[in-house]
Amino acid sequence: MGANGGEMEVEVGRVFIGAGCNRIVNNVSWGACDLLSFGAQNAVAIFCPKTAQILTTLPGHKAFVNCTHWLPSSKFAFKAKNLQRHYLLSGDADGTILLWELLLSDNKGFYDWRNVLQVPEKHKKGVTCISAIMVSQTDAIFASSSSDGTVAIWEVIFPSSSEGECKLSCLDTLFVGKKPMVALSLVELPGNNGQLALAMGGLDNKIHIYSVFVHACELKGHTDWIRSLDFSLPVHENGESPTLLLVSSSQDKAIRIWKMVLLESQSENRKEETSLASYIKGPIFLARSDSYQVSLESFLIGQEDWVYSVEWQPPKCSSVDGKFYQPQSILSSSMDKTMMIWQPEKTTGIWMNMVTVGELSHCALGFYGGHWSPNGDSILAHGYGGSFHLWKNVGIDFDDWKPQKVPSGHFAAVSDISWARDGEYLLSVSHDQTSRVFSPWRNKASPQNLEAWHEIARPQVHGHDINCVTLIRGKGNHRFVSGADEKVARVFEAPLSFLKTLNHATSQKSSFDDDLPVNGQILGANMSALGLSQKPIYVQASSESRERNNKESIDTLETIPEAVPVELTEPPIEEQLAWHTLWPESHKLYGHGNELFSLCCDHDGKLVASSCKAQLASVAEIWLWQVGTWKAVGRLHSHSLTVTQLEFSHDNSFLLTVSRDRHFSIFAIKHTETDEISSQLVTKQEAHKRIIWACSWNPFGHEFATGSRDKTVKIWKLENRSSVKLLTTLPTFKSSVTALAWLGVDPKTNLGLLAVGMESGLIELWSLSNPTSDIGVVPKTALVVRFDPFICHVSGVHRLRWKNTTKGKNETSAQLASCGDDHCVRVFRVRV
Repeated sequence: MGANGGEMEVEVGRVFIGAGCNRIVNNVSWGACDLLSFGAQNAVAIFCPKTAQILTTLPGHKAFVNCTHWLPSSKFAFKAKNLQRHYLLSGDADGTILLWELLLSDNKGFYDWRNVLQVPEKHKKGVTCISAIMVSQTDAIFASSSSDGTVAIWEVIFPSSSEGECKLSCLDTLFVGKKPMVALSLVELPGNNGQLALAMGGLDNKIHIYSVFVHACELKGHTDWIRSLDFSLPVHENGESPTLLLVSSSQDKAIRIWKMVLLESQSENRKEETSLASYIKGPIFLARSDSYQVSLESFLIGQEDWVYSVEWQPPKCSSVDGKFYQPQSILSSSMDKTMMIWQPEKTTGIWMNMVTVGELSHCALGFYGGHWSPNGDSILAHGYGGSFHLWKNVGIDFDDWKPQKVPSGHFAAVSDISWARDGEYLLSVSHDQTSRVFSPWRNKASPQNLEAWHEIARPQVHGHDINCVTLIRGKGNHRFVSGADEKVARVFEAPLSFLKTLNHATSQKSSFDDDLPVNGQILGANMSALGLSQKPIYVQASSESRERNNKESIDTLETIPEAVPVELTEPPIEEQLAWHTLWPESHKLYGHGNELFSLCCDHDGKLVASSCKAQLASVAEIWLWQVGTWKAVGRLHSHSLTVTQLEFSHDNSFLLTVSRDRHFSIFAIKHTETDEISSQLVTKQEAHKRIIWACSWNPFGHEFATGSRDKTVKIWKLENRSSVKLLTTLPTFKSSVTALAWLGVDPKTNLGLLAVGMESGLIELWSLSNPTSDIGVVPKTALVVRFDPFICHVSGVHRLRWKNTTKGKNETSAQLASCGDDHCVRVFRVRV
């Protein structure tokens, strides 16, 4: 810690990002660099499948990210062996398309990103699909479709040196009419002239083939919207001229394979044809001097719901001659919760479903897309719950597809976070109606005993958007209170299965015995079919009673029998999280007149304070609840509108509240000898010109900070336990201040770090020194560090929370957790 007159040296690094995938088709892309991209609200997130960690989020989009596409993608990995620079296209709901450059460093695991350009003429409505083809290592053609009824074709030339600039030119804009296209695929036609063809499909149920970007023909057959198209690379068969295969999928649940053959080659070999194509001839189209015959090669039925994506397996290198060839293998993903791999049977040549993965429990509502890894040994799907599902073929002599770890997170705005008592894990709640536990999982196998963060439990899966949460401090079992878009706060207790899982994650058995619940026989929780209450499952439930319960609930829809609590010995996958890690609900706290908005717990774990949405003074009251008995022990009146945040001082003697009514209030809280609670309003003061969103106490004293929509942060001091004095106001920020968290660094100098989160998603750290100085001396404040936008949120920060600090000889290391509108939970390492 270099603390000298308010100056500090602070180092900030990324520890963890948790985020779910936008629930939209064409959102995910697997690059030749073996990284995956996906949209998470307005951010483009990048994750590494080998480590199951999100590496970064790219800021720049002002609207929901609809689609991403790598240049080169996994399809062209065979052309990208030694590429130092890879590129990524991303399109959003406003019609904007951005191009990003990724520089692969010689240091493994180090990636350097930059925003290269924005496509100048944006679509008038959202971008629905991006497809690209690598013509050479420095030249790519890409097409983008939009719900404005246009398809734009662009050429991008990449620089050959690191100093060069990307050159972008528009080749054409195609107007497709009132029924927009939602699926695209580009290919280089077989033959000598290197002509490109573009296949597009959409709401008119037809596949349109464009050659030299002139409408060449249309393929009819599907009876519902076309959802996905993918060209193979030219297939060479028995020395014949290469043929081209196009696979299409639709909401009619069917998959079709279309064959395109150069006409000269077809006339020579007509006698030998025995495939479906010889009976079902399609149209002929021209590409300059060449003619191509299109025919239906195969018709695949097996998926039981809309087929959202089909994709050819990327080319492989032949072990015989070292050349690349196109494997006859197609991956399809569907809303029936499965992915299938289709291959022609060796003897008959008929396409069959060879592999099926998925078949998830009924919590999932199917897959929006499936993708191959560059070497074809892994497949990934993204689902309705914003979740990823990855399978790897671990078989040597035969196929054996096994589920793998993937990143996970919320798929809607994350509204609140809370650290566990000793910082072993972080609990977050979201408008996706779930609460989730993220924890570092120590990997004993790795040489450095490294920690990688994972989601280890999903304690609450609820029927309402969850707005606030607080973990109960103090000894005893892990418990939390959450508040949602309902008038009831709910109390959850950690079951035995979670405590044992936490043991495996932290590899520490020190606090385990202390945390054993009084009712230690509760193994986990069961979910009611309507998602409104989680009932305990007991360890000693006899087989007889289980059988009786099952018989009783067959017709009553009371519980879901698949939910079995599990002790996890390694980080769980989505299927385990969704149903087997629930916590039982122990109490409901009734009293508020509207939806819950804010919660906090005191530092001894004895009191919980709660507030709800309010437009009247009578509804804006703050309730105090006694931990354990869960009785209401106080109703505090002061504000006239919603109380947006509450926080107890670190000695638990005061409760600070801030509100939409632009005032803050401080209540003195006293515990009597008979364990009763008395509370008294000490002061109420108008502090800002707009809504006050956030507040935070100094851990070493009675100073506190307030942050507001008026873009200011003010530092106050409570004097003589009765009056408040304004110490200083930080310089005006560029955006509304939405979150504050004060870290105590040195109690002697009262030196602290104030983390400030903004509506723009940015986070800053400010040093505060000597706020207890003599009258007339303004405390020293200084901006210490502004977080890199590539590790920050891309939209509003909802909450910042410091974890307990660890002090070394020369430095203090702390972790700062944040959550926000961009669906992300983030953890930063701060070294002072």
